[in-house]
Amino acid sequence: MVESAVIQTDLEGLNLLSRGKVRDIYDLGDALLMVASDRISAFDVVMDEPVPDKGKVLTKMSVFWFKRTKELVTNHLITANAEEFPEVLKPFSAQISERSMLVKKAEPLAVECVVRGYLAGSGVKDYLEFGTVCGIKLPGGLKESEKLPEPIFTPSTKAERGLHDINISFEEAASIVGKETAERVKDISIKLYLSGADMALERGIIIADTKFEFGLLDGELILIDEVLTPDSSRFWPADEYEPGRPQNSFDKQFLRDYLNSLDWGKAPPPPKLPAEIIAKTRARYLKALEIITGERLK
Repeated sequence: MVESAVIQTDLEGLNLLSRGKVRDIYDLGDALLMVASDRISAFDVVMDEPVPDKGKVLTKMSVFWFKRTKELVTNHLITANAEEFPEVLKPFSAQISERSMLVKKAEPLAVECVVRGYLAGSGVKDYLEFGTVCGIKLPGGLKESEKLPEPIFTPSTKAERGLHDINISFEEAASIVGKETAERVKDISIKLYLSGADMALERGIIIADTKFEFGLLDGELILIDEVLTPDSSRFWPADEYEPGRPQNSFDKQFLRDYLNSLDWGKAPPPPKLPAEIIAKTRARYLKALEIITGERLK
């Protein structure tokens, strides 16, 4: 049974620090509460209709990966168990349970760290036209969806809600965060991707590409936000994989494909989403959660 969706939270008396495309973040003083709503965005536009349970999927999957990658890099997770949340949050349990993380405060880096392991998305057009993806030269003759010889690091700017992220070169990223920090996030991002991709493939999902975010806490680089979710990654069913064409997916590419079929300028206001599209998108998120973590929502 599908419960009613959470479009946004209003935790009266608490300090709402920001409301992003998906997450509502509250400042609790010595920590942050990150609540994953059921909002969904595509082409940097938030749809009017939510996808029920999406926030729970993102939270459970992020927690799964945070626990499994902590040997590679420290992360900001304190707990996602609502029973361990501060007393001040108890009145809001119905809104935030299963979709929230209590996290350490960190200063986010002003770049997003994208790792691509396959030729997909916007990279296909770049490659066909220039033989490069985000300025990185690739071998000739690659097909759409083909695995790259090795993963590539393609950072982007971190846009405010309603604006578009912009791909930038490694050198541009280094000019924003410093060369040493840029080198470190590149190295860690690729290691995180390879580790996650190997584990996911064993369970039947190809992670074609993904996005990581990092922050600084007392001078230490830590992993923040979300990790290897259907919102931040391309998930392809391994048993259906076939280079040379677009792949079926367990992520929001299904929604993007639907929106691309419409006469819509990819700017607000968004088109109305049919119930069938919402249901099929939800089913893909739930399937990704089950395949990778073995969990189902209660």
